[in-house]
Amino acid sequence: MKCRTMKTGRQVAAAMGALAILAAHNGALAVEAEQSVRLLLESETSKLPGRVEVEIGHLDERVKIAPCANPEPFIPGGSRLWGKTMLGVRCREGAQWSVLVPVQIKVFALAPVASRPLSQGAGLTEEDYRMEEVELTREPPGILNDPTVVADQIITRNIAAGAPLRRDHFRPRPVVAPGDQVRLVYIGPGFSATSQGKALHAGLDGQTVRVQSDSGKVVSGIARPGRVVEMKF
Repeated sequence: MKCRTMKTGRQVAAAMGALAILAAHNGALAVEAEQSVRLLLESETSKLPGRVEVEIGHLDERVKIAPCANPEPFIPGGSRLWGKTMLGVRCREGAQWSVLVPVQIKVFALAPVASRPLSQGAGLTEEDYRMEEVELTREPPGILNDPTVVADQIITRNIAAGAPLRRDHFRPRPVVAPGDQVRLVYIGPGFSATSQGKALHAGLDGQTVRVQSDSGKVVSGIARPGRVVEMKF
């Protein structure tokens, strides 16, 4: 049996297909078991982003357990309420057993998806994406929620139309490109000087790059925005 909850105030419904086996000692205890599972799932999924759906499966019919006066749900150690996982139920009174019930947690949130095929090496514009509800639990980690954080970066690989945008789809734009005419800034105790040169390879802000100076000498410095390379002494 399935149960679903949305982050709009609807509560988690009971998964009685699994819990009826555990709490069939009498009707009151079945209700108590249902409530405890609902409260546990509501508490834990409230920490998740976006809209949440919960599906609770059935126990294996071959599992035989004794009647229980106080079944208690719990999250097994090392488990995470994300995607397909397991929820534990143990008996706290009347018998001694612990079983696992299959659970699937689906998390949906608005995220940017490519509105058209995007090419490696290009920048991201507002026309390149649209906001759609994405099932985060089906996607690799790193889905963007705010595309503006990569507005000044470049795309690292080709992206198909409709694909959610992830952080690893982007990297910072180099501040120095191969062949750029750069300004060499020499900085030392009590002095500074400048000259011109040509960058021999690309560099991000803060990376070391090699530059051929106007005199033909190859030097190394720190790439900075504005095609500047710092040389500190």
